[in-house]
Amino acid sequence: MLIDRIRWAALVTFVFLAGCGSVGGNIITGEGIPNPNPVAANQWGELPAGRVWGHTAGIDIDPTDGHIWAYERCSAGGGSRAGEGPVNCDTVSVDPIFKFDRHTGEVLANFGAGLFMTPHGIHVDHDGNVWVTDFVNNADGTKGQQVHKFSPAGELLMSLGTPGQTGNDGAYFYQPNDVIVAADGSIFVSDGHGGQGMTTVAALEAGREAGRTGRIMKFAADGTFIKQWGQLGTAHGEFRTPHAMEIDSQGRLWVADRGNHRLEIFDLEGNYLESRYSYGRISGIFITDDDMVYAIDSESGPINHINWIAGVRIGPLNEDRIVGFIPGYPVESRGYQSTAGEGVAVDADGTVFVAEGPSSIPTAKGSFTRYSAD
Repeated sequence: MLIDRIRWAALVTFVFLAGCGSVGGNIITGEGIPNPNPVAANQWGELPAGRVWGHTAGIDIDPTDGHIWAYERCSAGGGSRAGEGPVNCDTVSVDPIFKFDRHTGEVLANFGAGLFMTPHGIHVDHDGNVWVTDFVNNADGTKGQQVHKFSPAGELLMSLGTPGQTGNDGAYFYQPNDVIVAADGSIFVSDGHGGQGMTTVAALEAGREAGRTGRIMKFAADGTFIKQWGQLGTAHGEFRTPHAMEIDSQGRLWVADRGNHRLEIFDLEGNYLESRYSYGRISGIFITDDDMVYAIDSESGPINHINWIAGVRIGPLNEDRIVGFIPGYPVESRGYQSTAGEGVAVDADGTVFVAEGPSSIPTAKGSFTRYSAD
C-alpha cells in the first residue's frame, strides 16, 4: 500500500541521514560546513532600460563559451510593477531570455518576447541551443504548457507540447518543469509541478485520479515522443514535483524530486539507480565538470521541511556527503530556516550564480546573485 511505502521511505531516510557524513558539520543547518563562496553580489547582471527584475527559477552555463544563460519572468514579483495586476510574460511583452557575460554581467543576447506565459526550466545543449519550458498556460488556453528550443541567436527551432493545453500523454505537458538534452540528442522533460503540495495519501490518490503528473518524458532529437516514466508518489521512480534535472559525466539522469526531499538517479532509459538525501528540499541542481554536485534548497520551511536551512549544498558526485554550504537569506516568514533562490549554475572559475525565485527575490532585490570566493 502507498502508506506503507511512505513510512518505509521515511524510515530509510532517517537511518541514512543518521549515518551520513559531511566535513565535520551539520548537513541540516550547515553549521561547521565551509562556505567556499562567501561574497554575494545581489542584483547581478545589467538591467535593460525600463525593466524591473522579476523572479525566476532557471539559469545555466553555455558549454561553448562559459557565459550565463537565464531568464526572468517579465517583472513578475519585481516590486512596483507587481501591484498593477497580473504580471507575467503574457501581460508584459518583453524579452525574458538573457545571455550575460559571466565576468561583467553585460547582456550578450536577449529574446523570447511574445512566446511565453511563465518560463520555468532552462538548459543549453552541447551546440549552444537554448531550451526553455513554459509551465503554465494563459487564460485563453493559447499559450504555455510547452518546451521551446532556440538557436543561440534567438531563432525558434522547435516547440514540444500543445499550446495552452494540458494532458498526461506524449502529446501534452502538465506543468513542464525542466528540460535537458543528452549527448545523443535525446530530450528529457520533467513534468508536474503540483505534487509538492500533496502531503497526504488521499491527496496523492486524488491527484493521480485527476490526471496530474509526476513524470519524466523522453523524446528523440527531432521531438518524437519515445517514452515516459513515473507518477505522483513517494516510491523510487515516483515524484512529487520533479523540479530540475542534470546529466552527469557517467551519463546518468539526476532528478531533483522537490516534494520528496531527494535527488533520484536513473539511467537514460528510466531505470532507477540510486538516490541522494543530504541536499534538502531541492529546486535546482548543477553538476560541474569535476564531478561536484551543487543543489539549491529554496523552500525548506517550518511546515514543509522543518529544521533544514535553505541554501546551496555542495557534495561529491559519488557520495551522499556535503562538503560545502552557501547559506540563503534570513527571512521572517521562514524563521531561522531562511530562504534561497531556485536555480543554480557554476562557471569554470567556481563562481556560483543563483536565480532568485518568488520567495527570495523580495530580499535579494534582483533576479540573479553572484557568489564568489573573494
